[in-house]
Amino acid sequence: MAKDKEKSFLLFSSSFSYREVKPSSLLRRFRFAVFVVLCYVLWLRLLFFTFPPESYSSSEHSVAGGHRHRRLSRSLDTCHPDIAPFYIHSIHPRFNAALMQRCLARPASCDVCPHVGHRGLGRPLLRLPLRADDVVGTSWYATHPLAAEMLFHHRAERHPCRTTDPSAALLFYVPFYAGLHAAANFRQKNHTRGDALAVDLAAHLSSLPSFRRHGGRDHFLTLGNASWNFMRSAAYPDLGANRLLLLPEVANMTVLTVERHPWEGHNQFGIPYPSYFHPRTAAEVAEWQAELRRFRRKHLLAFVGGLRSDEDKGSVRSTIMNQCWKSNRCILVDCEAARHECGDPDRVLDVMRGAEFCLQPPGESFTRRSTFDAVLAGCIPVFFSEHAAYTQYEWYLPGRPEDWSVLFERDQWDRVEEELARIPRAEVERMRETVLGLIPRLTYAHPDANPSELGFHDAVDVALVGLTKRIRASLQKGGLKAM
Repeated sequence: MAKDKEKSFLLFSSSFSYREVKPSSLLRRFRFAVFVVLCYVLWLRLLFFTFPPESYSSSEHSVAGGHRHRRLSRSLDTCHPDIAPFYIHSIHPRFNAALMQRCLARPASCDVCPHVGHRGLGRPLLRLPLRADDVVGTSWYATHPLAAEMLFHHRAERHPCRTTDPSAALLFYVPFYAGLHAAANFRQKNHTRGDALAVDLAAHLSSLPSFRRHGGRDHFLTLGNASWNFMRSAAYPDLGANRLLLLPEVANMTVLTVERHPWEGHNQFGIPYPSYFHPRTAAEVAEWQAELRRFRRKHLLAFVGGLRSDEDKGSVRSTIMNQCWKSNRCILVDCEAARHECGDPDRVLDVMRGAEFCLQPPGESFTRRSTFDAVLAGCIPVFFSEHAAYTQYEWYLPGRPEDWSVLFERDQWDRVEEELARIPRAEVERMRETVLGLIPRLTYAHPDANPSELGFHDAVDVALVGLTKRIRASLQKGGLKAM
């Protein structure tokens, strides 16, 4: 019996030991399940902040309801006298809102799509400035350089000079997200399909009495991409995504674009690439300018970029990069070797804030978003082509380029540091003050900014002032009556 009891005890002990393993296994499984759930919750949180439910709105939605109409009518009392009343056409959502929704649903379809959240502002930045830890109130976003058309639209929707009465308008805005459409369809080999949306828009505009009245001369649209992408022709079948700007209906319209065609852009006017700062008040701008004045700049020059395959552009880039590598007065962020750094707004602005001059050689085209990042950082831009800024943004920049920038000719490319070091300190300080003064007018204010609290003309206001002058002159020259 004793042996039987011992055997039973051993069997019991063995069974008990076997059962003891299970809680440990269950605990590991439980911990793994909790980890998966936490990852999912964090992913949903990131998705919410990147692509919020209110990330888009069409003109039709924004003007719906009598209350909205009354509020817009009252706000016209504060319209600046230099800006004429403008009307936003309520075009079909497939020309704007649907394009944005498609991007939100398929963010991998193009480079721009992952960044269209928050009405084109992109992902909120929590570290710029360091005191800004409130996502809801932040004015800093990881804005994509090609988001200008979306930012312009959403800013215009709440603008005090907007009118919902077309008979009271001098300007007519067509909110077509042509750049977003081009980015998502750039590899479209079928030209008929690639042109279809632009052709449909032109047909729609030509059917409107307000468009036919002056042949479209009082109408304008914005492009978040370089104009070259909308000028595909039989002579250059591989240039551009479509032929929007070559359509007869668009010939008389004014086109606002981040890069105009220097030789054929008679109706094209440059608007800034958006950077990362979207202030709600003039006090925010003044605070940032004051911070830049206090910031100690340890380097003479900086370059954020990489080599290009184009032979001419590559030559200037390789020349300045080689000089930068050899110098302890230059700070370089090589976008080919450290691509993640070039996509980090904190890193980009920290580098530029630490230098007196920021080199701006041509990129994929003449212009670069980096120019506007440099201005935002209080860094004096250094150009290697007049088409990088001087022939592009005439509504925004001082009349004398030397007041705020440096232009190097080809024979100076191999001694950039030497040439910059010759500029007197007092001249550098004066140029920087001019650059700091450009920040408000080159910045896209936050779409939610209260017009009564904004207190400065931003990039949209400056464009509207320029449009007002141009269209009034055009209508008078044509013998047509302006409203």
